[in-house]
Amino acid sequence: MAKSKVAVLKTTPETVLEDNIRLMEMAEFQTSLDPSATTILKDNISWHFPFPSANTTPWQLEGAILGLQKHNFKDIVCVQNKTVVTNAFKGEDLNKYVPIFKKYDIPVLFNFKDEDMKWIEYKPKAKMNVLDKIFPEGITIPDYFIGKNIVHLPTVKCHIHTTTTGAIKNAFGGLLNTKRHYTHSWIHKTIVDLLAIQKEIHTGIFATMDGTTAGNGPGPRTMFPEVKNVILASADQVAIDAVSAKMMGFDPMSIEYINVAHNQGLGTGDIRDIEIVGEDISNVNWNFKVSYNLVKIAARFTWFGPLKRIQNLLFRTPLVYVFILASEVYHDYYRWQMLDKKIFNEWRKNTEWGKLFEKY
Repeated sequence: MAKSKVAVLKTTPETVLEDNIRLMEMAEFQTSLDPSATTILKDNISWHFPFPSANTTPWQLEGAILGLQKHNFKDIVCVQNKTVVTNAFKGEDLNKYVPIFKKYDIPVLFNFKDEDMKWIEYKPKAKMNVLDKIFPEGITIPDYFIGKNIVHLPTVKCHIHTTTTGAIKNAFGGLLNTKRHYTHSWIHKTIVDLLAIQKEIHTGIFATMDGTTAGNGPGPRTMFPEVKNVILASADQVAIDAVSAKMMGFDPMSIEYINVAHNQGLGTGDIRDIEIVGEDISNVNWNFKVSYNLVKIAARFTWFGPLKRIQNLLFRTPLVYVFILASEVYHDYYRWQMLDKKIFNEWRKNTEWGKLFEKY
């Protein structure tokens, strides 16, 4: 049996579009997707503000479009989702996606608009770890996703709840509706369940991951961006997350979602069993750490700590709006205005990637 393949390349702002196309070809995306099917681009907007490393980069999005078009994937759409704390319209604008959609005539659909898609009950063939218990009334997914390819566009970054986040968790916003906060206490097994569902409904799955600027720290929004100049791609969502975790300095198989997905046969999480093409990453260790912020401290008490037993009261009643408001105030009106906007501006002015961002 052939090993799962992950492509890793060093890149520069001058060559990044060509490098993304070559990266996709090295990871053999053409054999992983059905060219006769519609291909969904699922970008990652962790924060509507353009904080470096938090969101899909414009060159990552454009590179994926160019790679697909080069190999005659003609029917390409982007699907956006909203969360209780991010704004999809603001995010695609501030992160410079809109000019790319216009340039390449890519339609944009929204999984929260009834005119674009409907949420239907889906009964997975695979045995669920937790989703059927969290949603005993039934698991719902967007009908539009069924029978289509999907290309995930995450970035290399840490996450306060899952240690790292990447290709597997990128399905979280697309396949679960705005009640997905119900799942946070069981987030690792939730995203594994979503991967199993993806394998049932999609005609092909692929991911490119941008590490041109990677996110150290608590994540996925408030981080310490570090320029790393790397990009990754793979058809195996578990393998690409394992390789990025290894590069960040974590033991992939010690991360629950990677371990569970590997043991359930949904992909390869053991680095020894992954074929890595392109760069030699055997000695790469960025020594990233998932540090604390206010959100992580709050989560320790609510989703994972002493208040977990009453989370139905906290998160399935109007009380949830208190937490949503607190998150918005903390991130948008404190962190961005007082701290992270300055970090973004320094990155924009003083790094080559920031200068490229300005050109979009």
